Amino acid sequence: MSNAKDGLTYAQAGVDIDAGNAMVDAIKPLVRATRRPGAEAEIGGFGGLFDLKAAGFRDPILVAANDGVGTKVKIAIETGRHDTIGIDLVAMCVNDIVVQGAEPLFFLDYFATGRLDPATGAAIVRGIAEGCRMAGCALIGGETAEMPGLYGGADYDLAGFAVGAAERGTLLPHAGIRPGDVVLGLPSSGVHSNGFSLVRRVVERSGLGWDAEAPFAPGRTLGEALLEPTRIYVKPLLAALKSGARIKALAHVTGGGFPDNLPRVLPEGLGARLDLRAVAVPPVFGWLAATGAIAEREMLRTFNCGIGMVAIVDRRDADPVRDILAREGEAPIVFGEIVPAATDRVAYAGALAL
Repeated sequence: MSNAKDGLTYAQAGVDIDAGNAMVDAIKPLVRATRRPGAEAEIGGFGGLFDLKAAGFRDPILVAANDGVGTKVKIAIETGRHDTIGIDLVAMCVNDIVVQGAEPLFFLDYFATGRLDPATGAAIVRGIAEGCRMAGCALIGGETAEMPGLYGGADYDLAGFAVGAAERGTLLPHAGIRPGDVVLGLPSSGVHSNGFSLVRRVVERSGLGWDAEAPFAPGRTLGEALLEPTRIYVKPLLAALKSGARIKALAHVTGGGFPDNLPRVLPEGLGARLDLRAVAVPPVFGWLAATGAIAEREMLRTFNCGIGMVAIVDRRDADPVRDILAREGEAPIVFGEIVPAATDRVAYAGALAL
């Protein structure tokens, strides 16, 4: 083995193993706080463990989802605010699991960066752990990759992986969706985690800096307001399902908006007619539309426009389901109905109050 004085080290190549170990030590208490029945082990092994029997399942079907947060991470990086982007990461995965009628059980993250800063990494994982607590799932592992030359400086990207389960025979959507069924909408917290390449172009056009007061949120900076985390709908929806709410289908409104996401849970030959006048549109969408001169149809296919989750129920069950969801802290609105599909599988009545 060479002992040359000018021999290279991994640290000189840009990868600091000690920084990685320091980050693992810092996040262990955060990970420990997400423990739940079925997941009791510490992180640090070669894989995460989960005991389905300990979680109370008898004949489970596993449901898996993975996602990221897109270019919303650029705003976190440029503002130096890293404490909530992990909530977005969890939300984008677990919301996709609960719409299938499944309970999210555990989560793993992948954090890749050009130069690992343990404080930044710990802040990101703090958000991930908070998202896991909000969803009731355990953070059982993850991976941190320091890749100089692939990511510039302090740039990073995130990916999340969630696994849930449902008892056999309970998965959504159920059979029997038919014309006349009611579409309920659950409010979003804002932009969530889709459309941020367009958001960033609008901000560029506005000439505002991230530290400027948000025109649509007085008292908050633009960066802070746009980093408002994605809502996690897991606990209220699971509670509603377990209490007997007769929900036929759920749809998470993400990239592609209503026209791309609602048809994913509808049988062939059926579509939805949505009443846009029923939506209390958060001010951020009005600002984006006005500042970017974005047409309404483009808004509807890019953003959630104020409705982050949709439930489809029989008309006779609409009021009981709304009452159950309201008791769980949601504010559902009657948002439309299921109709025979025309050319467009999602049609609209009225206009958004942008």
